Amino acid sequence: MTKSASQTPTPKRQRAATKATKAIQAIAAPTLAATTPKGKLGDIVQMMRREEGARLDEMMTLTGWQAHSVRGAIAGAVKKKLGLAVSSEKSDAGRVYRITSPQSAA
Repeated sequence: MTKSASQTPTPKRQRAATKATKAIQAIAAPTLAATTPKGKLGDIVQMMRREEGARLDEMMTLTGWQAHSVRGAIAGAVKKKLGLAVSSEKSDAGRVYRITSPQSAA
């Protein structure tokens, strides 16, 4: 008795099925590593998660970046790529940035 082509997946179909499964898992279950980057960007995110938030000058000192680079990282990486909600308020000590909500679950 021979198996039909529909019963035996070809290697190409197996690879496609594996890729699709991995893609679904990546979308369905975001990990903490995905929401907390490493390096200088991770340091910025941790500072912004503090109750008191993070001032621009603190983040500049921590990373060694200029002000426009810190603001760009907040807008591009933190808000857009990580999907975190960031609030900004002006105080006597300067502008304070806070992460106001965790990444939305997909």
